[in-house]
Amino acid sequence: MHQKKDAPLKAPRLDVHNSDVPVLCRACEARHKGICGSLTPDQLIQLSRHTTKHAYRSQSELISVGEDVHTYSNILSGVVKLTKLMADGRQQIVGLQFAPDFLGRIFSQQSSYSAEAATDVRVCSFPKSVVEDLTRTAPNMEHALHEQTLKELDEARDWMLTLGRKTATEKVASFLYLIASNIDPEMVDESPVIRFELPLKRLEIADFLGLTIETVSRQITKLRKANIIELVNNRTVIVPSMARLEAACENDE
Repeated sequence: MHQKKDAPLKAPRLDVHNSDVPVLCRACEARHKGICGSLTPDQLIQLSRHTTKHAYRSQSELISVGEDVHTYSNILSGVVKLTKLMADGRQQIVGLQFAPDFLGRIFSQQSSYSAEAATDVRVCSFPKSVVEDLTRTAPNMEHALHEQTLKELDEARDWMLTLGRKTATEKVASFLYLIASNIDPEMVDESPVIRFELPLKRLEIADFLGLTIETVSRQITKLRKANIIELVNNRTVIVPSMARLEAACENDE
């Protein structure tokens, strides 16, 4: 069952005195970074006529496995975890998505995974038919979707390396670096200090990394004692130096 979400916002209005780009789209965090950034103003107007925005509370289900696909979404803020359910009932987190990622598998009839809000999440949703029609008339949008698919493939291969070859400390450092790099990409370049809330519980982090919860806690403590990270109230992580955290992903001292 989907948890209740906020009522959708009305379709954006055009500001004829300023730009042909819809007002709501112009103020959107994902406007220039997501797939919408590949569209012309006319194409964006076409898409915006069918657009709704929703907010989901943490732990809400956005997509159920096996569910018929009727909409796609851009993630505007928050973290979404993708999970697969095994035959014996065990659940495995297979990926995380951040703003401005595209949520959904283009041209798929059914979802092959579940998507759940790991934190409070806001998304911008569009009907499946509208997006798929646009890919046929907007080559730049099709290219942007193709690029995201390749990006996800590269990330999956990198994560295979992390799970298969890295030490426990390197795995935990890699997880923290993943979050720090994606939670607010602009801050990584502009500020030497990154601060974020852990989007997963310790048990979920352990499952995601193939470790025990005790091992995860020990490695977080190890990184803290090495001054690679700081912890506030056990959930807030401060990264004084992204370079040092990145080095810890491949250097278990």
